[in-house]
Amino acid sequence: MAGEAKRNTKKISSKVVLAYSGGLDTSIILKWLQETYSAEVVTFTANLGQGEELGPARDKALKLGIKSENVFIQDLREEFVRDYVFPMFRANALYEGLYLLGTSIARPLIAKKQIEIAQQVNAGAVCHGARGKGNDQVRFELSYYALEPTIEVIAPWREWGFSGRESLIEFARKHQIPVAKDKEGEAPFSIDANLLHSSFEGKMLEDPSISSQPFVYQRIMNPEDAPDIATEITIGFKRGDAVSINGRDMSPASLLAALNDYGRDNGIGYLDLVENRFVGIKSRGIYEAPGGTILLQAHRAIESITLDRGAAHLKDEIMPRYAELIYNGFWFSPERRMLQALIDQSQEHVDGVVRLKLYKGNVIVVGRESENSLYSKKLVTFEDDYGAYNQKDAEGFIKINALRLKILAMRSRS
Repeated sequence: MAGEAKRNTKKISSKVVLAYSGGLDTSIILKWLQETYSAEVVTFTANLGQGEELGPARDKALKLGIKSENVFIQDLREEFVRDYVFPMFRANALYEGLYLLGTSIARPLIAKKQIEIAQQVNAGAVCHGARGKGNDQVRFELSYYALEPTIEVIAPWREWGFSGRESLIEFARKHQIPVAKDKEGEAPFSIDANLLHSSFEGKMLEDPSISSQPFVYQRIMNPEDAPDIATEITIGFKRGDAVSINGRDMSPASLLAALNDYGRDNGIGYLDLVENRFVGIKSRGIYEAPGGTILLQAHRAIESITLDRGAAHLKDEIMPRYAELIYNGFWFSPERRMLQALIDQSQEHVDGVVRLKLYKGNVIVVGRESENSLYSKKLVTFEDDYGAYNQKDAEGFIKINALRLKILAMRSRS
């Protein structure tokens, strides 16, 4: 069968660390690595809050001949939110103005752990299951090379000769890899999930003119079916990171999980997006990020009273560049780290509490307060401001700013 022949064009390390979900594709990759490279495969499965039991992934790896000491499963939820999601949210990062980067931000952490395991077990190669048309291959591999420049990378979807889904299923059956009934035919869409979001792409979603069906809702309820009464919550912030809900201190992962519950119950966080992939293809995806959508609105609200105008506007100017770096896989690049240092500096006084109403898909800011607030009622009041602001000063301010406009107007008349 095409794709099964051993490859003799290059020699690799005797050990390969595979990013392994336990699903059909990565199970096929596991067996393909053993056959094609005669490699000792080490599997790594990350718990990023995808909501699936990881025990079956361990059992499946063992059934496919992986030694127990070569099966790695790690709970990375706290690290994921604390060291990746929260730093990104300090920047209010949105790719192309809409996408909360839920898939993008998970890949560098998975890659980092793969490299750490490779160093631990003395493996010379790592492997991922990303396809050759997508962004994830870039994100994984740029992260690998940034952390271990001499590592060898195996990308089966760019190497093997399988002609399509049927040949993959045939390979799985031949090697007694369990194939779920829903995998026998074409799946309606591809799913990726973690604590920040769920994403759906491909198959029935490929035509951007066709609306998605109600069963696409996986993490939230249809906003039209959400309660008719608004839910009110408060989120507390310290140095730009959310630290509490309704006055209760929570760990990063616990807090995001709680916001996901609030968002789910109120139909918040649905996005139907046509985006520009790094590889040059436009793709249509459906995203659900209930907790992240709430968190973004709350963070911008607390920044609105604690950030100086210049700092706030500068952050908004660099945000698209920062978001693009994450989307394109440059989390470990020096330019992302430089921007992160600037962003983190801006959050020094971003402390306080934001009150929100959650209602039928909407996040409504109803109040914000902070001991570090720059908002002055004395300056903005329409009443007597007790001399805090001399309105006559505005005349000179306007004339100075109008000077170049007047000069341009006079030239156009000459």
